[in-house]
Amino acid sequence: MRKIIGFALFWIAVGMILSLFIDSTIMTVFMIIMCMILGFNLFCCGKLGR
Repeated sequence: MRKIIGFALFWIAVGMILSLFIDSTIMTVFMIIMCMILGFNLFCCGKLGR
């Protein structure tokens, strides 16, 4: 389940990166960074919370 959530968060972050070309805000950048970090940890490491 963690890998699925991590995969989804990664692609949400990719979509947010694409949205930067339309409208750039500080909150969008913050959300991209958080989704990329959380998605990477959940998908690749799988040890978050252990």
